[in-house]
Amino acid sequence: MTTNPLDDATLSPFHKKLALFSSGGPFLDGYILSIIGVALAQITGQWRLNESEQGLIGASTLLGIFLGAFAGGWLTDKFGRKTLFTVDLVAIIVFSAAQFFVGDVVWLIVLRLLIGIAVGADYPIATSLLAEFSPRKYRGPLLGLYVTMWFVGAAAAYIFGEMLTGLGEGGWRWMLASAALPALAIVLARIGTPESPRWLAKVGKVEEANAVLEKVYGPGVSIADLPEEVKEGFNVRALITSGYGGRMMFVTVFWTASIVPLFAVYAFAPAILGALHLDGSMAQVGSAVITVMFMVGCLLACLVVNRMGRRPLMIHSFLWSGLALLLLGLFPSAPTAIVMALFIGYAVLIGGTQIMQWVYPNELFPTEIRGSAVGLASSLSRIGAAIGTYLVPVALSGLGIGVTMLIAGVITLLGAGISLVWAPETRGLSLAESAALGGKSSSRSRPVGLSQP
Repeated sequence: MTTNPLDDATLSPFHKKLALFSSGGPFLDGYILSIIGVALAQITGQWRLNESEQGLIGASTLLGIFLGAFAGGWLTDKFGRKTLFTVDLVAIIVFSAAQFFVGDVVWLIVLRLLIGIAVGADYPIATSLLAEFSPRKYRGPLLGLYVTMWFVGAAAAYIFGEMLTGLGEGGWRWMLASAALPALAIVLARIGTPESPRWLAKVGKVEEANAVLEKVYGPGVSIADLPEEVKEGFNVRALITSGYGGRMMFVTVFWTASIVPLFAVYAFAPAILGALHLDGSMAQVGSAVITVMFMVGCLLACLVVNRMGRRPLMIHSFLWSGLALLLLGLFPSAPTAIVMALFIGYAVLIGGTQIMQWVYPNELFPTEIRGSAVGLASSLSRIGAAIGTYLVPVALSGLGIGVTMLIAGVITLLGAGISLVWAPETRGLSLAESAALGGKSSSRSRPVGLSQP
């Protein structure tokens, strides 16, 4: 294994701050997608929403993420990471605050769509920046901690949502508008973040790249220390026309299998727990507890991702969490303690797949197309997530909670099969090594494009 000052750097205060500020995007995503589940309990009664309208409100943000993730990925590859790192959050502030004044279903759906576009754009921007600054030893855990903040945001949404319910009929307006406050704090924290030296080197801004490298890594570090990966000359067409198409297929399919059940559950967690005999405030408290367990699962996955390896972690995570959902589906009338135990088991065990959503895409693609690849994978995976979220209220009323949970379990177990066949191992590799076609990443079986002879 070759060494260089970037890939083998120690974890500095700069890296820690960048990881924290970057994680603001998933925090807001978790908050925004979860607070709507609490707010809908009030909105549905006041506006007399039917099941289709509830589904559209829940799915609109995911559709926005679908649009925003690819757009943000393309923009960050073309114009850099730094500026877009703050601009997208300004949009979240504006559209979140506007929800307070919304007067009908159509405008609420439109605003949720626009918020989703801004949230989706932040994912490829922030993760590309974090991956390109992170030393190889810490890249997996830092990207894993990034997604952990999604669950912190979701837990905060359930807690504050329950508090704001006490404001009466207008409580849901305060719930939806409240996302503007953490978004403002994150924007202020991100000011002053430097541009990625890998991206600067790619576009020929040598002096700027050297200045950033010296500031972050110390005197004497320059673009000469960057691996050859930044000079390969790929563009976004490589996602389709080269061997990277196989990698894109793998990332998109496993990501979809991971988030379809999770996002569907999160958008309607109080309703699902209510169907499992946890009603009223107990459903809200149960949602918050399960969310904390999701966070615990991600933290545990971060601790073992380097020891266990990317591939085994994801296979086991899919397998055991899928079994927990199947048991929920088979025994929906089980005692409350067992229902909560199975939900908590799913929450903890699915953590491995959650952190790999951001580790794999950033490790399997080169700097030139990293943002576009992450954005496209995020966008494509949200198609299934949006469909799943839209169908949850329909499935709950038409099929029942047992069948709904069985479907979620089957999708999760399909993820285990996909990982067993396709997942590569990138543990301990530099970005150049893991992103290179025909490089050192390995698995027993890969889709076309994960390696070439």
